[in-house]
Amino acid sequence: MQTLLLTRSEVAQLLDPMALLPELRKAFENYSRERTGPAQKVRALLPAPGNAHILVPGLAPGIPAYSVKVNAKYPNERPAIRGILHLHDLQTGTLLALMDATYITAARTGLTGVLATDLLARKDARSVAIIGAGVQGEFHLRYLALLRSLQRASVYDIVPERAAAFAVRMSSELRFPVVAHESLQVAVKDADIIITATWAEKSFLIPEMAKKGTHLTTVGPDEPGKCEIDASLIKQSLFVCDDRELAVQIGAIGGAGLGPEAIHAELGEVLAGTKLGRTHPEQITIFGSVGLPFQDLVAAWQVYRAAQEKNIGRRLDFLD
Repeated sequence: MQTLLLTRSEVAQLLDPMALLPELRKAFENYSRERTGPAQKVRALLPAPGNAHILVPGLAPGIPAYSVKVNAKYPNERPAIRGILHLHDLQTGTLLALMDATYITAARTGLTGVLATDLLARKDARSVAIIGAGVQGEFHLRYLALLRSLQRASVYDIVPERAAAFAVRMSSELRFPVVAHESLQVAVKDADIIITATWAEKSFLIPEMAKKGTHLTTVGPDEPGKCEIDASLIKQSLFVCDDRELAVQIGAIGGAGLGPEAIHAELGEVLAGTKLGRTHPEQITIFGSVGLPFQDLVAAWQVYRAAQEKNIGRRLDFLD
């Protein structure tokens, strides 16, 4: 059996974000409704400058395959997350494909973030603040623009030059102005939506920075010791996560020193209608994501099928 090999550029060519969005939605609903076991993330420390090595197995109903992603994080590199995704046949264990995991991770994280943002943000929300001018900030803004008629965006990064380059790049790509700010407070002022995607280990968003009716999506906290939103702001908000247990163990809730009582619902529950999301326009809502294995599988399966249909990629028999 030959294994399909796909590079980052080929994965980017094959992945269709708007087609993947409903598949992710269905997978989140299934996960919260029919979960047969906990999400699994295995983390091991690496010597500096790398900070984590993660093996993530993914399963999803209706997909006859499973995925295992091997990732390492190097915050000073671009891209900062590097790795390979293995796609295996669920019945035989045959290695169906090896593909770049950096684009898969960025795309599925961005799509999940904007799926939750579109679900929880006010329908008239038109302005967004991006905190962290990296890959995730870029993917979230790009995908959100596909779902919402945005009028303007601001961006802040602890490295001002990075924010300035982000603003120039995204302004030329999108049909609305993107402005860089050297002040976090100025960047988030009057924003209807705030998206944080940083490596922060201490909270930097406090209640005074979020006006009534704001929605916040925080994707930075995905391992112990990371935090972006202060506990006091979480407490006065409606908090939705991708996985309750992981949100406490390694996500925004645990990072802020809070427990499961701070969680209103999982994303899948709100999508399925078993839990309410936003109930009034002045409510502050937060989505906290740690990233779940089945997201990788759903995205990889779409890419694998598209590669077969279009005859893209190379093949290698590892048992030869």
